[in-house]
Amino acid sequence: MAKRKIAGSRAIVTGASSGIGREIALELARQGARTIVTARREDRLRELVGEISSLGGQAHEVTGDIVDPRVRGHVLDAARQYFGGLDLLINNAGVGAIGPFAGAAPDRMRRVMEVNFFAPAELIRSALPLLLTGEKPMIVNVSSVLGHRAVPKKSEYCASKFALHGFSDALRAELVEQGIDVLLVSPCTTDSEFFDSVIEKQAELPWLNAPKSSPRAVARQTVRAIRRGKHEIILTPGGKLLVWLDRLAPTIIDRLTARFG
Repeated sequence: MAKRKIAGSRAIVTGASSGIGREIALELARQGARTIVTARREDRLRELVGEISSLGGQAHEVTGDIVDPRVRGHVLDAARQYFGGLDLLINNAGVGAIGPFAGAAPDRMRRVMEVNFFAPAELIRSALPLLLTGEKPMIVNVSSVLGHRAVPKKSEYCASKFALHGFSDALRAELVEQGIDVLLVSPCTTDSEFFDSVIEKQAELPWLNAPKSSPRAVARQTVRAIRRGKHEIILTPGGKLLVWLDRLAPTIIDRLTARFG
């Protein structure tokens, strides 16, 4: 676990136009990092870059869908062009869908997996040569507590986050000898635009009415974990309780999730 300074580090943040990604980019800027921010909404990215500039930070935007290999290439080219390298790769872009699996079209699963798993995995693959030349490099994969315990009516999302979780664990072990850390971040439900932009909503989730974490709080904990060289963080007491109960009494959790969703 390599501790690192945020000041002067060179970062990429995906899914930076709103929510957790936006707040991570701002928190990095407050602590002196230089950042490439990317997402599909150009107006939001320009607004973010302006806000980072007002904080005295440095950021550049790359607009596009991270699923597109050309966009991923542009993001890495921007890190080379503007910063001469890369120290932090933060995979935050994500999408969800709500509804029973049985009646869903196959495209729903494919889109969720493309955004939440294949895109970050391929971005990491392409970024590794650049990260190998970085200063205490780290890959940060923003997952979910639902990558530890799945719930009904979010089967595709849970599958994508379980995949990201397993991939992160394997990659951490593979890259340790090369000096690249991997941090897995597992928030609970966050007060963001995520549920306003799901691919499809074919059911209600009662637990969405429960209190939510603020994106800024998630960002602060994430950047603190980067600085301290953590390998994994579960961000709320409720999330930690769910994970531990699932390990200790999985049958009970199965019954509770089947009943209450």
